Amino acid sequence: MFRDECEIEVVAGKGGDGLVSFRREKFVPRGGPDGGDGGDGGDVTLLATDRTTSLLAIGRRRRYAGTDGRPGGPSNKAGGRGEDVVIEVPVGTQVFDRERGNLLKDLARCDERLVIAAGGRGGRGNARFANAVRQAPRRAETGRPGERRLVRLELKLIAEVGLVGLPNAGKSTLLAAISEARPKIADYAFTTLVPHVGIAAVGPFESLVVADLPGLIEGAAQGAGLGHRFLKHVERCKVLLHLIDVSASATMSAGEALRIIEAEIERYSSDIAQRPRLLVATKCEDEAALERARGLERLALRPVICISAATGRGVRELLREAYRSVHGREPAPA
Repeated sequence: MFRDECEIEVVAGKGGDGLVSFRREKFVPRGGPDGGDGGDGGDVTLLATDRTTSLLAIGRRRRYAGTDGRPGGPSNKAGGRGEDVVIEVPVGTQVFDRERGNLLKDLARCDERLVIAAGGRGGRGNARFANAVRQAPRRAETGRPGERRLVRLELKLIAEVGLVGLPNAGKSTLLAAISEARPKIADYAFTTLVPHVGIAAVGPFESLVVADLPGLIEGAAQGAGLGHRFLKHVERCKVLLHLIDVSASATMSAGEALRIIEAEIERYSSDIAQRPRLLVATKCEDEAALERARGLERLALRPVICISAATGRGVRELLREAYRSVHGREPAPA
């Protein structure tokens, strides 16, 4: 099963050893020390990139290690540095120290880097220890071990617009209708177990990054259902589209669905509760559904956008309104 988090062990390379060596040439019977320094060990680095969208492949390998530095050579030759290991992670990955539990870095921007384990420093050769008193030192340092760390990687989705709502509110159907994303769609709760992202065209040159997020249930703020696995992704979204099923087959009334989601978001974070939210009545495919949508509007005391992802009704208007909420301006005419 896909997970949006994983744990790995990272081990940086050991530094190369310094060398004890003395210059040996014809007519120079007592050449001075010329042992070179060892090279530094290779680092293990995390790189945020848009070339990958999940942590699945990273989690399949449990250990990542940089190579050791090369030992120093004679004639003051320094050893080569060990090869670094660069692990590409999706933008939005948070890095936690597994043992201490603290957040090390939030890789929220493309091309951000974090050296998660630094290579050990190479040891100094005996040439470094020569002085006026000790002209022929037979001392060199061994390379230092590289850092070793257990880390937990957790992906927090970055999207401009997040689709929220109870299971089967129509989020996956809407995302499939407005983008090339193909989330799983079925008539049972929790069809969406992990986030899906699509890019929706709004105008000739405008688009929105839209995320279909796992469905909420009552008690999600305390971890029920997909709980915090859902709500952590909401933190990244600039605007939320709250989808409510107003069809005859809805599992509960539109008013109750509104109450549950609003209450869970408020319990989880007052900051998220203050973000722009558009109320969307889904599956508006007959007059009875439209009447229930009008009742929801009266209850919520704010506008409700009626859509049908199956027929395309209201979808274009919804995207343009979402674009205005995200960017604070009108998209270009289609």
